[in-house]
Amino acid sequence: MTTTTAIEATGLKKSFGEKVVLDGVDLKVPTGSIFALLGPNGAGKTTTVNILSTLLRPDSGTARIAGHELAEDPDGVRAAIGVTGQFSAVDNLLTGAENLKLMADLHHLGRAESRRRITDLLERFDLTEAAAKPASTYSGGMRRRLDLAMTLIGDPRVIFLDEPTTGLDPRSRRDMWQVVRELVAGGVGILLTTQYLDEADVLADSIAVLDHGRIIAEGTASELKRRIPGGHVRLEFPDSHSFAAAQRALGPAIPEPETLVLRVPGDGSVSSLKELIDRLDRASIEVGDLSVHTPDLDDVFLTLTGNGKVAAR
Repeated sequence: MTTTTAIEATGLKKSFGEKVVLDGVDLKVPTGSIFALLGPNGAGKTTTVNILSTLLRPDSGTARIAGHELAEDPDGVRAAIGVTGQFSAVDNLLTGAENLKLMADLHHLGRAESRRRITDLLERFDLTEAAAKPASTYSGGMRRRLDLAMTLIGDPRVIFLDEPTTGLDPRSRRDMWQVVRELVAGGVGILLTTQYLDEADVLADSIAVLDHGRIIAEGTASELKRRIPGGHVRLEFPDSHSFAAAQRALGPAIPEPETLVLRVPGDGSVSSLKELIDRLDRASIEVGDLSVHTPDLDDVFLTLTGNGKVAAR
């Protein structure tokens, strides 16, 4: 079944006793895109993933995954998805190839198809040379690549990545990012939870911030950053005459006379930047250097949740 929406959830609610974990969560993840779900401890991220991957039943609400209704066709959902959790599912006693063979058997693949997919995945994840070695000998990056390869053995159209790069060194993280980008280019929809805000900034087409069981903000990384105060355009002038003229022409700005710099408040959007440049042009003011500064996702997260750290659940 072909669908332009990988995940669509409406009004998801879940409580454990008197503890409300999800309080009406709506999500929409287009096919061929990455949707990042951020939130502090206890926000409900992992509960959301567990519900959408059929591991938990919601108390109310509906969801459709890769064209399959969650409540009516959980088997169809499970056949269409792959899940890579925070903790590796790799069996240390088996070789890389044996781990993949185990997953192929669980998906009831025929011998020829199983052999083809295992060979392709070992090559794709640069594990061919290590295929016959026990997984216990693999580095952290190799284990995460093998873990993701095991997720892909069933050719899922929707993938849940729950903190896929936790504990990896910078090079291994970037290798994993490239793999994720290739999956999306192939039309896979991905729901990503991560404790690394720069990871969401680099990878995600859209980001939602979940706090106390509710989505409190959603948009692209740029859109979310523009919602937070502190953005400005830094203008550096070649001489004091231009500096003074700009102060008169531009109005409210933070001056730094010793460096001939003005910091003009702005949201970093193209329209506001164009308006600023037009005002300088009309006043025939020469600018030596111009740079746009916007809050980063750390600022967004701290402002929206009052918590400076993204955590695992």
